[in-house]
Amino acid sequence: MAPGSAIHLARDLSPDEIGQSAVASRMAILLRGATEAPGLKLTATGNLSRGVVADMLDRFAWPDFDKEKAFRFNKVVNEHDFFPLLFIRQIAEAMRFLRKSKGHVRASPLGRAALDDANLPALQALLFHATMWHVDLSDFGRGLHGRWPQGDMGVVLWSLSVAANDWQSPERLTRMCTIPINSVLAAEWDSSSMMMEARILRTLHWFGLLEHKREPIEGQRFGELHYYRKTALFDRLISFDVKTEASAAIWH
Repeated sequence: MAPGSAIHLARDLSPDEIGQSAVASRMAILLRGATEAPGLKLTATGNLSRGVVADMLDRFAWPDFDKEKAFRFNKVVNEHDFFPLLFIRQIAEAMRFLRKSKGHVRASPLGRAALDDANLPALQALLFHATMWHVDLSDFGRGLHGRWPQGDMGVVLWSLSVAANDWQSPERLTRMCTIPINSVLAAEWDSSSMMMEARILRTLHWFGLLEHKREPIEGQRFGELHYYRKTALFDRLISFDVKTEASAAIWH
């Protein structure tokens, strides 16, 4: 983040810490594949070829994604069928890590530089900043409530740094960590916690910053309760320099 910012992201993570982030570690896999000549093959419509997708399926473990279950009835898998790969490629393109060339996608000079030993410790910070502040996550939730609560990312992260020390439900974290907007307040059902989970909590889980667990709902066959809490990597990656106004100076 810029000097003087209230939020600072660590750029000196160890290889083990990078490995705790599905986003950072899988980005490295994609970029390494894109550095090998002639690059990753594309289809005529600009998607990664089925051969590339099949290779990445074997190399892309992803939190809470059961590949065997997801593709049990699929004879072939296209890029748009495999969300983790699609998501990583979206971030890579947003950061200009990839470029198209003669029917293939190859690592750009920026993408190659990201894999340098000197730059790898900062990869998580770069990807996190780009994803949480610049990649539009509104599709996670089908556009409901616009980009909310992504537009208040700093406030949400600061609040989570305190509120998510122990296991908490998405509903509780939404109440404690977000700033409601009119459409949220006027909603007839709890769509706000669904957007919070889809856009923020799950994404932080993919970055290795939150743990996630499920528990069955007593008396229900299919329902589950979801809970999240911080990992050690959350406080390792993110630090805050926030000054709050003294209570004596607050006007009522």
